[in-house]
Amino acid sequence: MARIWSGAQVPAALTASRGPDPTPVLLAANRNAEQVRAILSAYGLRDLDLADRNLEAMAGDPLQRNRLAEILPMMLESISRTADPDQALNHWERLFGSVSRASLLDYLRTWPRMLELLCAIFGNSDALAFTLIRDPMLVYWLAEQEVLARAPTRKELEQALRESIGHLTAKETKLDALRRFRRREMLRIGVRDLLKRATVPETTASLSDLACVLIHTVYEIIDADLRQQYGVPMHQARKGRWVETQFAVIGMGKLGGHELNYSSDVDLIYLYEVHGGETRAPNGRRDPIPAGVGISNEEYFEILARELTRVLAEPSREGHIFRVDLRLRAEGSVGQLARSLEEYQRYYAARGQAWERLALLKAWPVAGSHEVGLAFLRLIKPFVLGTGGKMDRDTAFSIVQDVRAVKDMIDAKMTDRGHTQRNVKLGIGGIREIEFLVQTIQVLAGRKVPTLLDRSTLGSLKRMTNKKLLSTQERDALTAAYVFLRDVEHKLQMVHDLQTHSLPEEEDELEQCAVRMGYSAEDRKKAVKGFHDDHQRHTKMVHQTFQSLFLEPKTSPLFKATLKTIGVQS
Repeated sequence: MARIWSGAQVPAALTASRGPDPTPVLLAANRNAEQVRAILSAYGLRDLDLADRNLEAMAGDPLQRNRLAEILPMMLESISRTADPDQALNHWERLFGSVSRASLLDYLRTWPRMLELLCAIFGNSDALAFTLIRDPMLVYWLAEQEVLARAPTRKELEQALRESIGHLTAKETKLDALRRFRRREMLRIGVRDLLKRATVPETTASLSDLACVLIHTVYEIIDADLRQQYGVPMHQARKGRWVETQFAVIGMGKLGGHELNYSSDVDLIYLYEVHGGETRAPNGRRDPIPAGVGISNEEYFEILARELTRVLAEPSREGHIFRVDLRLRAEGSVGQLARSLEEYQRYYAARGQAWERLALLKAWPVAGSHEVGLAFLRLIKPFVLGTGGKMDRDTAFSIVQDVRAVKDMIDAKMTDRGHTQRNVKLGIGGIREIEFLVQTIQVLAGRKVPTLLDRSTLGSLKRMTNKKLLSTQERDALTAAYVFLRDVEHKLQMVHDLQTHSLPEEEDELEQCAVRMGYSAEDRKKAVKGFHDDHQRHTKMVHQTFQSLFLEPKTSPLFKATLKTIGVQS
């Protein structure tokens, strides 16, 4: 088996430690409690009694105890550099309890770099640690040469997933295989992130590719099952010929922008090709309908949308796939889940709101028929970019004010929760301010200057600089801030796989966040200060840039430059 690391340096690696010799903790004939506590505290451990119990539980028989003692210096040195050394030892004890202790010790003595890697996982992410403890064979998978060397492409993910489920026939068995596949790939993405082998944009792209592949595969499984029950959804085309009615899933938000988080909901819109029609046998005749009675297409696609949502979000013994948010669909959180293209066209023409224009800038087909998805993008373009009306100074000003009103509502909620400075997504100088800035300029100028349109935030900043709307310095500062804030978001979410965006209030948790971000664990107070200073610097710059457009737009250089770009007198 190809490995990432060579085991040639075993003796040196196993004894590498800057702290006191920890082997007496396991091997001393007459253990001195104070000496044990002094040794363990030197490695950043706080709950010293628990740490001692962890190591005792890991030790096993005399032979295994000696083998554990061989790797203990490197283990303690490695966990001391992590966010939470105490939790790391807890996870080590759990792993030792779920595998053959002797085999694991032999493996770690042979591959010390894997010992370091597991320490990094166990001390930084409970979610990733529990993935390994649940399926210890993934430890050996991580050691394969190609697993962490680079991120798989979307096509490679699709192929690997097909191989995982190709031999399976039962619907639920396939779905559980998908959940296991997701856990494994999330482990790969998280470890590459922790080891700094992937940049923030590479991480968000990997998360997005994985989501798209999984959502499309779930759609195929659910659709095939429903066709067995109800037949094929069809409608009459030209000359009365019956043709299959296609369905599409549109990704919105960070999924649509190909910049997903670790614990993001997936924002989805479900739509189908044509209003009307019914399910029929594949050849278009009314009879026989496979294994059931034909229903209207509207009912079929509603059932499909409901079942797709349930399967994605509902956990089984293998976990869940993704939480689904459908509030960006027509009517928001009420009304039917799936609508036809024609219905969506009528909705946006009559009832579309300002925030929906911004949201739809990131819309992209992620599952089902790509052609129907692209038809949806063509359909919404007049609504998003205002191609049916003239853009003048007053209209542009009104758009900026509408977006500012949305942000004011967000600010009020953050103030009520006490999160204005802590929430890296919605707080002052947070990610949302960068996104609103970019999206507002795209709505104002996208019709006349389509080269400004880009679904990703970082891509949009580059395009704005190319059109001289932002200076290179402004672009670089906003890019650095966005990457920093998204990295913080990731490090918050990878701990427990929870959808959180707020910095912790407790000092020790803030220290742990700083260490996960890459600030040195040797002086944790200094790490917190460095992290805090960088956070303040980035958010201050973002908020100043945001206010320069939204506080007094008529005097804003960016507003004036945007109007000039589209040929409107400012």
